Amino acid sequence: MMYEEALDYLKTAASRGSVLGLERIKELLRLLGEPQEKLKIVHISGTNGKGSFVAMLSSVLRSSGYRTGSFCSPAMTGVTDSYRINGAEISKERFSKLIATIKPIAESMAEKPTEFEVIAAAAYLLFVEEGCDIAVVECGMGGDGDATNLMSAPLLSVITNVALDHCGFLGNTIAEIAGHKAGIIKRGCPVYFGGSDSDALAVISKHAEQLGAPLTLFDDSPLSDIKYSLDGISFNWNGERFSVPLCGTYQRDNIVNIMRCVDILRNSGLMISTDSLRRGLAETVWKGRFEVMRRDPYIVFDGAHNPDGIARAAESIEMYFPDKVVLLIGVMADKDYKLYTDMLGRFIDKVFTVTPDNPRALDSAALADVFSEKGIPAESFEKLPDGVSAAYSYAKEKGLPMMALGSLYMYREFKEAMGLIPG
Repeated sequence: MMYEEALDYLKTAASRGSVLGLERIKELLRLLGEPQEKLKIVHISGTNGKGSFVAMLSSVLRSSGYRTGSFCSPAMTGVTDSYRINGAEISKERFSKLIATIKPIAESMAEKPTEFEVIAAAAYLLFVEEGCDIAVVECGMGGDGDATNLMSAPLLSVITNVALDHCGFLGNTIAEIAGHKAGIIKRGCPVYFGGSDSDALAVISKHAEQLGAPLTLFDDSPLSDIKYSLDGISFNWNGERFSVPLCGTYQRDNIVNIMRCVDILRNSGLMISTDSLRRGLAETVWKGRFEVMRRDPYIVFDGAHNPDGIARAAESIEMYFPDKVVLLIGVMADKDYKLYTDMLGRFIDKVFTVTPDNPRALDSAALADVFSEKGIPAESFEKLPDGVSAAYSYAKEKGLPMMALGSLYMYREFKEAMGLIPG
């Protein structure tokens, strides 16, 4: 199977929409030989921070000598970007081979699987075929009904935090959303919760207790002397000095989550030395989260796209860029985007709105109106490259940093428009 044929098949699967229920993915994995049951898995759910957590933990495990597979979504530059073996993105040929294996099995099913179910099954098949010691797997959305949630005994289940997002699917309260995310907890298996919301904690604690799952909570008391720069973050943990080349004040919580989960994994028998931990953190690579792409002027991309993410991005903007920034933003129509003006307004010199390349995208003119109504100068662009060009020119002229926020679906096109990757 050629790569284009594999993509065509995913389009066919995508045309089936997003259908609730795990029956199809259960059947598909059974027909594939239950690959998820042949792996040691760290399974990650949560509203924000999942991708950064996956990147850091995968790097630490790799540095500790474990052959590590990781799966994240959505892909930012192409579908192969979701799959990594020891930190390296798989090739188009490797992905095509996976789909060639899955397609005839999937098409033999009475009820055909959806696109994400095919993508998730491919991850588990890949990790088994590649002989991974450990797989670090991110939920697509929610937890209980997610296509990744089919392993019976994960090494560790992680819920990074709980905030309002995907309310149309997961519920309108923190407690409802926490109930879905708690669905990744498995009987007798360790679980970690990195959030602070009391309603979420009550739901997750009760679920863990019912399943006899040992629960570990967020605790930042060993953290001290944290320093932020646009080159990364350094900190002390129990008196030892570490650094990670990621930016954003919100990475503080992700760092605490990683350090706590490393302790849990050590207690589960994994060999992770302090030197391996230090090296793994220092070698972490993760794109699209307060990623500094250029420095004259500063061009930063952050995939913040829900209210909690935007609020945290605003904190980072305030710390790194105390003067105004030029904002480029594109969001999905199902987000609470009207909240973003109050969160970001005081930091913005001018905003340039764009429409991400996604059927769920909010029209750029409608987004510009939201900012204009609050007295924030705003200009809309139907084509993202035009908006990027205008925002960049304005930033250079004004000598201001340019901040790109919003959907990760516009990451690749943004980099292309900036000339950072081939179009």
